[in-house]
Amino acid sequence: MPTLLEMAAEIVAAHASTTQMTKEDLVAELAEIHNALQAIEKGESISVGETDQAQSDAPVISRKKAFGKDKITCMLCGKEMKTLSRHLKTAHDMKPTEYRKRFDIPRTQPLAARNYSESRREMAKERGLGENLAKARAARAKKNE
Repeated sequence: MPTLLEMAAEIVAAHASTTQMTKEDLVAELAEIHNALQAIEKGESISVGETDQAQSDAPVISRKKAFGKDKITCMLCGKEMKTLSRHLKTAHDMKPTEYRKRFDIPRTQPLAARNYSESRREMAKERGLGENLAKARAARAKKNE
């Protein structure tokens, strides 16, 4: 059976594989997890302090750095991707409007990388999707008259 330190190291390694962490963060988290595992082993209750709650409300990355050309970074967990909406729902059970409100992101800021949006726009133009939409709207307007 693995020791508490080995279990704590595995937990921290798993977390560090998905989140960028400094050496200090790694050591602090390892100590925190080890202490929590010791408390569980002794049958003591573990309380989450107010400082932990305040840290979880703070963004992992600044808003300016989160929105890049080729990638967008989740301000909750630090994971990088091309589009954020699906990640918010699956990983954080959060709607984009809640995310925008929490981090004061304007509605004009897309939750997708600029290059990704541009490539999708070009693909839609090549397929003539804009023209098809215009035809469908004209047909609907004619039908409603």
